[in-house]
Amino acid sequence: MKDERKASVIHTFSKHADAYVHSETHSKGEDLPIMKEKLQLKKDDIALDIATGGGHVAKQLAPHVHTVFATDLTKKMLQNTSGYLTDYSNIHYVVADAEELPFLDDSFDVVTCRIAPHHFPHPERFIEEVARVLKPGGRFAMIDNIAPENEQLAEFYNSLEKMRDESHVRALRISEWEALLAKNNLSIYHKSLRKKTLPYENWVTRTLDDAEEIEKVRNHLVSANEDTKTHFQIKEESGKIESFAIDEWMVLSRK
Repeated sequence: MKDERKASVIHTFSKHADAYVHSETHSKGEDLPIMKEKLQLKKDDIALDIATGGGHVAKQLAPHVHTVFATDLTKKMLQNTSGYLTDYSNIHYVVADAEELPFLDDSFDVVTCRIAPHHFPHPERFIEEVARVLKPGGRFAMIDNIAPENEQLAEFYNSLEKMRDESHVRALRISEWEALLAKNNLSIYHKSLRKKTLPYENWVTRTLDDAEEIEKVRNHLVSANEDTKTHFQIKEESGKIESFAIDEWMVLSRK
């Protein structure tokens, strides 16, 4: 594979496929029912869930639409997820790159992508592909961790994620996402921003098991200045990090 960053994604998610199925951050987010409601799903909709991971969005969509195509770059992740979703006969699994989708133009009524775009090396290609495969009038829902507009805070956050997960590329700012959506004629009809609290131990051990690497992540958090600690709501108890919070953005747009 030419792009080493995509090879890194495949390596990371192959190794930790089951952890993402069971991750409470991914499986129990309060954003899931909101997203489902705002998509205004119909029984004859054909839906595409890009970078499905543990299949949490596909599982939400399946009872309310005709067909869901759940795609992921990582075959092992997709294979693992399919084993948990055997009750949903209308979910079809396809190994696919979010930046080069193997579908015809104007194929889908609904496209979704949740907590994944920060792994994409070329987010502009991802949005171009979403616009291409969406039918006219189709709806697109994206949820992802986003970087603050402030340069210093954005650098701190992206550095933190990269330490913890080598497959992390970059969390974009809201202003960057809005520009990409506008460029591809995707009109926003709903958006919301929330703080998402992450239990530190669960978060850091989902992708790391080396004590030295885990300590490096901890030091990055505890050595942050006060403004940074306040923004990310870093909570410490007796020198131990309990939790911190990141910004998560939901946006729904229409072609």
